[in-house]
Order: sequence, then structure tokens, then C-alpha cells
Amino acid sequence: MAADVHKKKSWEVPNGSLAPGDGQHTERSESPTPGLAQGTEPGMEHSSPRREARGGKSSSSCGLGPPQPCGRGRWAHSSPAGPAPTGCCGMGRGGRSPLHPSPSMGDTRTDAAWPVVPGAGQEGAMFVHTRSYEDLTSPEDGAAAARSPEERRGEPAEQSSMEQISKDFSELSTQLTGMALDLEEEMRPGKEGKLEPSPQTARRDSVLSGKEEEDVTMDAWRLHRKHVFVLSEAGKPVYSRYGSEEALSSTMGVMMALVSFLEAEKNAIRSIHADGYKVVFVRRSPLVLVAVARTRQSEQEIAHELLYIYYQILSLLTWTQLNHIFQQKQNYDLRRLLAGSERITDNLLDLMAHDPSFLMGAVRCLPLAASVRDAVSSSLQQAKAKSLVFSILLSGNQLVSLVRKKDQFLHPIDLHLLFNLISSSSSFREGEAWTPICLPKFNSSGFFHAHISYLEQEMDLCLLLVSTDREDFFTVSDCKRRFQERLRRRGVQHALQEALRTPFYSVAQVGIPDLRHFIYKSKSSGLFTSPEIEAPYVQEEEKERLLGLYQYLHSRAHNSSRPLKNIYFTGPRENLLAWVTNAFELYVCYSPLGTKAGAINAVNKLMKWIRKEEDRLFILTPQTY
Repeated sequence: MAADVHKKKSWEVPNGSLAPGDGQHTERSESPTPGLAQGTEPGMEHSSPRREARGGKSSSSCGLGPPQPCGRGRWAHSSPAGPAPTGCCGMGRGGRSPLHPSPSMGDTRTDAAWPVVPGAGQEGAMFVHTRSYEDLTSPEDGAAAARSPEERRGEPAEQSSMEQISKDFSELSTQLTGMALDLEEEMRPGKEGKLEPSPQTARRDSVLSGKEEEDVTMDAWRLHRKHVFVLSEAGKPVYSRYGSEEALSSTMGVMMALVSFLEAEKNAIRSIHADGYKVVFVRRSPLVLVAVARTRQSEQEIAHELLYIYYQILSLLTWTQLNHIFQQKQNYDLRRLLAGSERITDNLLDLMAHDPSFLMGAVRCLPLAASVRDAVSSSLQQAKAKSLVFSILLSGNQLVSLVRKKDQFLHPIDLHLLFNLISSSSSFREGEAWTPICLPKFNSSGFFHAHISYLEQEMDLCLLLVSTDREDFFTVSDCKRRFQERLRRRGVQHALQEALRTPFYSVAQVGIPDLRHFIYKSKSSGLFTSPEIEAPYVQEEEKERLLGLYQYLHSRAHNSSRPLKNIYFTGPRENLLAWVTNAFELYVCYSPLGTKAGAINAVNKLMKWIRKEEDRLFILTPQTY
């Protein structure tokens, strides 16, 4: 049975305890603002000042250098490090940006862009709050990260046998194997009567032979735009995005040799730039994560994705047990414990490639009338049990409602990992699942137990009930029954079905002719909204290109050495604008025929529209048990 924590003396945490170990993010119970974690930067100052060629100019020249014309295909931006040059739509420190022509757009010296920021009107906190983007993914620092919570309290952790750890993992391994076996359910008859995987399965499932058969010496393997590798500090392969780990063992050995060589010189390798590739390293003892990418993402954003992979592994094993395994045996093959979980990690990488939730470090809500959402939240609140910590109703990767135990706050990374777990397997649709899950940003030392089920076969509504008691399955299952009864009594099921028919709204509803797409995030709530991506971004390649532009805007706005408040770009296919304040972030894409003045007017209209629709787009009244 998978234990809530490792049951050995000083490691023991009583089943049902909500207290995080030392070194965890205890600020969640002191959240000063209502909502999810503020900001989205990774917890590493990964980027260093460097020149990014664009017309032979430094990427920072527009912020500090001589005046530059804002012509077609040129970036114009502002930096808090100095005044904006003449002719650029930037803003200097202490000045008013040309992007803010009217008082309604706010004075950037105070970041009071709007008297009331849309999406930030919650009456109480729903998620953990952090003060900055860096706080969102920052781990324990330095040597403290390499020690267990008990050792940081001055209590040496008790050594235990590998047999006991294997026993603790038995339930978790069974769950992972079951997820892999549901491939049979996803096979369907092909044109010749043969069983073939569905397109969704073929795309995301690493258990299929396609991954194993991909030859790492072939050009097709090299043409992938991003590779991800996970290895132990002993150089043992743990995971690879493409190709088999065995075939890549020598490559991973070279990667570990690079890391160790620089460590011997009392230094640390963060990235390598060569021939258009970025090789990014993230060390989280006892693991090393490496990405080789030729995308428009910054080092920080790639490192951020690697941290998600690390947290995904922790969600399956817990930090305490992962660390103890390698204390017992440094060259242990971790794939023995992670067998069957490759598809979950693959699915997470697929989600990060096309879902802006991970880029923004925020959660998107299903557009829903406020009265219906309140009725759903109230029903969840009343269907409670003593061991319940979080009750979450979701549709796809959109949040419908969340009810939490008082003084317990969920981190957006943990919520993203839960979304990924559910979307990784269709077996959850077949009945009620009871699976151990670690929420690493809440408490990386132990397992919660999650009751996962869909309300109806024909409805894409998944109910996730997170409990502290592994023996409480039937009690938690009864909570689902009571929740469904209350929904029927309140008569909101029809409204939910209608909302599920149109899970995304059209940008045409905003009423701005040249507007093509936008992403708006409320920092205090940690929620964001964006319309469906429509023409001319119909093809998958065009959607990825648009997300790549957003990634570049985001990386420039959150650059660790010179963050920008405003960015304006004119290109042959579209114009883009980024506006970042202490209260919100806004990224807008509109027609290339538009003007800067038109963009400013569009932003004003867009902010008014979001404010008008915030009851439908955001959760403004979160509930607690």
C-alpha cells in the first residue's frame, strides 16, 4: 500500500495531517490577496544578459540605446532600467508610457492601471499566494534543498530498507500499470478491421511501440524541436521524450559529466547555446533534467518546463522517498518505480506545448453564469467529509469550481499536475478511481488520496476529491453522490450542459474588429482568460507559432536582468502588444493593418469588456468547508 508518508519514526506524519514539512510554502495560510499564486517566473535566475540578433542589434538596445524607429518587424519596448528612446512605444522608469494615453490606462509609477482590476474581486483566497513570479517555483535554497524536512529541523532521518520502500510503492505502481493497460480501451477498428490507436492516443501515449522503435541515430529523431531528458546524479537514464532510454544512456552520461566537471570547479552549468539550439540544465538532487530546444522560448521558460517535469515525478513518488532511495543506492534505476508513468510525463509535455496555462502560471475557468457557478460551489461545499481538503470540478483543463478546507491553499502547479493526471488516461471515465497523489508544492513529503470520477458518461465534467485518509474511499464516494443530488435539486445540470457545448468563447464577442486573440491574467487571483484561437490560426502550425510569439513576449517581459512593462511588435502577419503591471498581464494579437493608436483604443475597450464579463470568466466567490 502506498503510505501517506514513509512510516519510520521521525519521518512519520499522522494520516490525515495537513501540516506541511519544514521548508514548504507555509505562506499559503497567510495569503494577503484573494486567489491563486501571483506571477509565473521559474524559481531560477536562469537567463543572463545576452545579445539576441534582430537586425544586428542587441535585444536591449531599444530600452537603453539611441533612438530607434519602430518599423515593421521591429520590437519597441520599455525597460525599468532607463528612459524609453524617442520613437518607441516604450515607457521609462517613473514616466508615462505612450501606451497609456489616458488616465484610464493608469500611471505606471504606481501600477494603478485600473481602479478595480478585472478578475481580482474575490472575497476570499482560493489558492496559495506568492509575491512574485520567482516565488512561484522557487525551491528550498542551496544545501537545504538536498536535505529532508526532518534534517532541516536537526533530526537525522532514519534509514530504512529498500524492501520497505518497494512495499510502500506497491499501490502506486498498481495505479500506474492500470493507466498503461487502458490502451486496450482506446484501440479501435481501422479500415481493414485491424485495431489501431485513436489519434489522441497515438499522439500522447508513450507506452505504444512508436517511442521504443524510434531510432536515435535517424534524422527524424534529430528533427524534433525539443528533447527532454531526466537522469540521476549517477548518470542513470530515467526518462527521455523521444527514443528509448537505453539507446541514450551514453548521451546522458556525457550530460552528467558536463555537470560534474563544472561542479568540481565550484561552478554550475545552466545552459549551452550552439547552432540555434538551447541546452538547458536544471539540477534537483538527486535528479538532473536537461532540455535541448530550438524554440523561441527563453532559458527561464524552458527551465520552468523542466521544473514541471520534476514536480510530476515528485507527484508519483514524493520527495522524501525519492531522496531516500538514492541515499540507499546512488545508481538505482528509477525506471523500475516509474514503469507505466511515461505517458503521464509525455502528456504533460504535450500540454505545455499548446496550453498557455503553463506559460502564464495560472488557471483558466470555464465560462459560466455566476449564479450557476455559485450553485455548483455551494453544492460542493455541502457535500463534505472530515478528511476532504479540496473538492475540484473541472472540464478538460478548465476549472469549473473549487472548494477548499479553511486555511489550506492549493498551488497552481499542483492543480496543473492534477489536470494532467486526469487527461492522461481515459480509464477514469469508466468508474470511480482512488489513487495516491503527492502535491509537491503543498507538501512534498507524503501522499494525498484522490477520488476521481466523471459525473455522467455524456458530460465532460470530472469531480476530483482530495482526501488525507487513504482508508476513506467509501466516505468520499458518498460525497460525490450527495453532490450530484444537490445539483439535481438545484436544477443546474441543464445550464452546465449548455456551458459545456461552448467551452470557449469567440473573440468576436468582444466587438473589436481587428482583435484576433488575447490572454489576460489577474495576478492577485492567479486566473486567466482567453478566447478560442480562430482564423487565421486554424492549422496546428499556426497555433504553435502564435503561442511562440506569446512566449517571446512573456520572456522579454519577465527577463531576470531587464524586465519590460510594455512591448509593441509589428510584423508581416500580425501586430502584438504586451502590457505587464503589478496587478495584471495582458497579451494582445491583432491585425497587421492596425495602428498603434488603434491598439491603444482596442486595449481600453478590451479591459472594459473583461470587467463587464468577469462574473462569467472568473471565480469571484470561492467557497471553503
